Amino acid sequence: MNKTLILGASGQIGNMATKQLLADGQSVIALVRDKNKLADIASDKKLDIVEADLEQDFSQAFNDCDQVIFSAGSGGKTGADKTMLIDLWAACKAIDYAKAANVSHFIMVSSIGADDPDQGSEQMKPYLVAKHMADEYLISSELNYTIFRPGSLTDDRATGKVQTQRPSSKEKMTIHREDVARALTYAVGKPQLGGKVFELFNGSKSLTDVLN
Repeated sequence: MNKTLILGASGQIGNMATKQLLADGQSVIALVRDKNKLADIASDKKLDIVEADLEQDFSQAFNDCDQVIFSAGSGGKTGADKTMLIDLWAACKAIDYAKAANVSHFIMVSSIGADDPDQGSEQMKPYLVAKHMADEYLISSELNYTIFRPGSLTDDRATGKVQTQRPSSKEKMTIHREDVARALTYAVGKPQLGGKVFELFNGSKSLTDVLN
């Protein structure tokens, strides 16, 4: 068994990661609220789609997976209440489910600024607090974890070139969504990346060079 469960598989980064793993011939369990959002890849024989609501019990999705990617998020158009329920509480539930299922590697999509939410804007603070607490819960869980904290997300095509050192200017603290997805899929099957937190920005080095 070597299946990856992707939570948030219909979101932008989660969807990219799902398609990348399938293209690599890997088996994926995609958890989504509405399976119709994955209609374009539903026929792939290496894909199992689980319909579930992250605000309810979704433990059944963990029964047959080896590693987990948590890329779910409430989205920028929701209020602090949904941020708390998805970005924090659903993440904590996923961590508990992963422990119960003896998952070997939990890969978390967090955010730049999650290390110190007080430095964020008032608008971003609830989101950063949620990410901070979810990250801390994962770190203390005894799971083998890898946490990615990407900079501001852009929709440009992936370059495959990144850096983990925070740029000196805020304007350069950006990363293409597709490059974040590539970092997630790169970490799959690499438990040696466990116990590490990586900030992620556009840069000049390959994933192989910076993720070790």
